[in-house]
Amino acid sequence: MISKKIILTGSFGVGKTSLFNQFIYNRFDDKYLTTIGVKVNKKVIEIDGKELSLLIWDIAGEVSQDKVPNSYFLGASGIVFVFDLTRPSTYKNIANEIKYLQEIGDPNSIIKVVANKSDLVDEEKINEVAAEIQRPWDVITSAKTGENVQELFRELGRELIDAAE
Repeated sequence: MISKKIILTGSFGVGKTSLFNQFIYNRFDDKYLTTIGVKVNKKVIEIDGKELSLLIWDIAGEVSQDKVPNSYFLGASGIVFVFDLTRPSTYKNIANEIKYLQEIGDPNSIIKVVANKSDLVDEEKINEVAAEIQRPWDVITSAKTGENVQELFRELGRELIDAAE
């Protein structure tokens, strides 16, 4: 079995923990609870007949804050950067945030950019955000409805398996 470490990162309140819970437990909770430190869990998925163990780290806070130790990123094969489609402050500096992640992470880490909370916006808003940010996202999700959450992790898993071969 292949085992890979995945980091969920992004600003506070973007839905990292909700994506984590939707993927691991297939559940969503409307109550907002700030993650303190890091929450880690594992899920084994099968991709193209291969078992892949994903060790998912849901880390608190901002990407570039001093409060988030760089050591959390050590050994990460994948980084999922999440932003909130309803809050411009979470995607205004996306290019710098991704650059920072590339600097502190493993050079071979796969970075996925995720636009979350699609259930709260319409197509017009999605197009507006797409025009505004400097880097396209990889997937649009809704942790609340589960839209594209499994697909996000399965696609990342497929890329991780391909990179390992």
